Amino acid sequence: MFTKAIVRQPAANFADGLTTVDFGVPDYQKTLEQHEKYCAALEKCGLAHTHLPADPRYPDSTFVEDTAILTEKGAILTHPGAESREGETADMKATLLKIYPDLAEIRAPGTMDGGDICEAGSHFFIGISLRTNEAGGQQLADWLTSKGYTSSFVDIRQTKGILHLKSGISYIGENRLVVIDSLMAHPAFVGYEMVRVAPEEEYAANCVRVNDYVLMAAGYPKFEATLRGLGYQPLALDMSEYRKMDGGLSCLSLRF
Repeated sequence: MFTKAIVRQPAANFADGLTTVDFGVPDYQKTLEQHEKYCAALEKCGLAHTHLPADPRYPDSTFVEDTAILTEKGAILTHPGAESREGETADMKATLLKIYPDLAEIRAPGTMDGGDICEAGSHFFIGISLRTNEAGGQQLADWLTSKGYTSSFVDIRQTKGILHLKSGISYIGENRLVVIDSLMAHPAFVGYEMVRVAPEEEYAANCVRVNDYVLMAAGYPKFEATLRGLGYQPLALDMSEYRKMDGGLSCLSLRF
């Protein structure tokens, strides 16, 4: 059960951040409104949140998930794979040290974005991507082992249409993985029940199980029906402005 979350308000220059897609320029007012509704959804799920102020030095900094991996046994700061985002971890470090006094860190030459790390109970899938390299992945794997967790690598560098691993998979409990078609056959996922996302709804794969609910992007009726059929309670949120900047639901908070 999660009880807390860390979020950061998007800065006025949010549209100056990094993106690999062409869905238009985000509307800042809508970005703020969607963030407010996201925070309200976390509260509905039972989470109190630490609300960090906007940081215009880093237009992507509202995507706080990329800065750290939080577990029940400890936390580790990442080393973002995009040079323009490296400074985001310094501010997050000060916040996390109040909660995790033995905070670990991924060190160069390792790089890592938190969006590449999918926690599935006591096992972690580590995505090797354009943002997370093998050196960073191995540092995390070693740290997880020291905490009693297991892990496996999932190389997505040749997987079209996704920037991070969690753009294509999500763990929703009960040994179930939400998976896009291009990752269904990966050997790392053997033994899990696959919850398929239709190709036209792939963006919905980035969903988040938060206690009694599953946060999901609005506008994907097939996937919402699938979740309801499995007994989950979906909370659909408009993510249109964040999608324009390669962002998803999981990106907007650190949950613990």
